[in-house]
Amino acid sequence: MNLRNTIILMTTFAVVSDAILIPFYPQFFAARYGVTSPVHAGAYVACISIAVMLTLPVWARAAKRLDAMHLLVYTQCAAGVLSVASYFASTVPLFWALSLAMFMCKSSYLLMYPYMMRLEAKASHAHTIGVLSVVVHFGAIAGAVAGGLVMQVWDAHHCIFAMAAGDFVQMAICMHLIRTHRIARRCRFWVNDADDAEAHALRPSLRERMPILRLALLMLAFDFCVYLIRPFMSSYWQDVTGSSSELASGLVFAIPGMVALAALRINKRIAARGKRLPNHMTANLLLCTAGMLLQGVEAPLAIVAGRVIFGWALFQIVVKLDVTMFALSTPVSYAADYSVINFFQNLGVLLASFAAGAIVDTTGLRAPFFIASAGLLITAWLAAWLLERPRAGTSDVSDPARRAAECAPSRDLTDSGVTARAN
Repeated sequence: MNLRNTIILMTTFAVVSDAILIPFYPQFFAARYGVTSPVHAGAYVACISIAVMLTLPVWARAAKRLDAMHLLVYTQCAAGVLSVASYFASTVPLFWALSLAMFMCKSSYLLMYPYMMRLEAKASHAHTIGVLSVVVHFGAIAGAVAGGLVMQVWDAHHCIFAMAAGDFVQMAICMHLIRTHRIARRCRFWVNDADDAEAHALRPSLRERMPILRLALLMLAFDFCVYLIRPFMSSYWQDVTGSSSELASGLVFAIPGMVALAALRINKRIAARGKRLPNHMTANLLLCTAGMLLQGVEAPLAIVAGRVIFGWALFQIVVKLDVTMFALSTPVSYAADYSVINFFQNLGVLLASFAAGAIVDTTGLRAPFFIASAGLLITAWLAAWLLERPRAGTSDVSDPARRAAECAPSRDLTDSGVTARAN
């Protein structure tokens, strides 16, 4: 298995272990510590986002000198140890401290996204992003189903062992890649002090970075709307159906992931025929809004239909946004630009998590769907204004393929270092 496919496999383990408890934190805190407040569950998910926001830039900075693969050996080992330690936490504050420290270490695996994109040619970015998007959705499927199964067969806190296992598997894969591909400790994209000074002098101005910042603002709004319904989706399903089955609610939670797998297959078949499925950002955001509204209808069939529509639109939007991000950037700037984008995305998740807990506590489980729908309409307007409206003196960023050609790197990074040996 080559380097690219192994990194994708490792990312799959990371996403699965992350997703195991995501749909079930309200049930987890109720079963483990007797805490039933929706605000508490929402605040905890929000603090996970804060932990990632604070630590990912630190890992990105460390990865400028230490190769990310070597860095992950240490951080994922620490994440696994902290995860196991949180199993023995007897109080809520101790669990918070240990588990948030675990997420701080775990967040380093996000470096694999820009890491792999730097090893890919610009022409293959759209396909690779589609594959990675499916990995994320597949992880949501496997994680939600695994979490529901563990909670139903055993109990809530046994999910922690499954999360720790994912961390240790990532560590083992990194060690295997380092050995088999002879990956040096020093980052292959490292530059010496003279080059670093030159790069600093050529650092783009605020005006030149505005396309990335506009995209980051759009991603913040989009992620806020999408994540507003996530913390209590399984609780909402159980409330509507009257069923207490965590496995069933986990499967419903994972429907968008199943749709994403189908969407990737359909997109690939259409591309094989020399055609391209239209991917208009505003249209897909409106479709996503329709799916969100359907989920707010308190009927199981409507919820399932809404999850299917929502999942299709979500996949298309995520791929479009990520392709645009890498088209606006260059390989040398991938890590820095990805850190900016990730900060705004996590800020959206953070705001959504706090808001979700407060909304559910005051107005019930149904309200987040309608508030998120209104937010998606605003996001559609933002997409038309920030991305799809041509600006004087600038390229149209709604065409990632053209931007990719304009932003092509002056030297081919894909032929350097370990990549040549890996392929």
